[in-house]
Amino acid sequence: MQISVSSTLTVYHDGQFWVGLAEHVEGGRYSAARIVFGAEPSDEEILRFVTSEWEKLSFFGDKATETSKPAKNPKRRAREAAKTLKRPAVSTKAQQALAAQREALKRESARARSRRRADDAEARFEQRKLKRKRKHCGH
Repeated sequence: MQISVSSTLTVYHDGQFWVGLAEHVEGGRYSAARIVFGAEPSDEEILRFVTSEWEKLSFFGDKATETSKPAKNPKRRAREAAKTLKRPAVSTKAQQALAAQREALKRESARARSRRRADDAEARFEQRKLKRKRKHCGH
């Protein structure tokens, strides 16, 4: 069984920062990751990022998608490349995957905040209890 793997990195300026959008399709599963470069990255910086940092990316998504075979006809490939360049940098699937990632991170941070708040309240209660006990004992 042969599993097809396809990855693309699109670098664009979002109005404030230079951002990289990494899209990965493996075995019909689509996932995306967003990388903020800050200043405009040079070709060498992008190459260094792809060779050394790519495997550390946390892709988010995992929706099944249909994969298309690349066209063998060179004219068709050129038309598809021109069409891809005309499209906006961020695809709808990538936007959905990144939005889902933001929502998951938001839920996780809310849970952590709630846990932290409960732990703080418990610690304050224990302090009050200890203070009352000391006061009762005459300390």
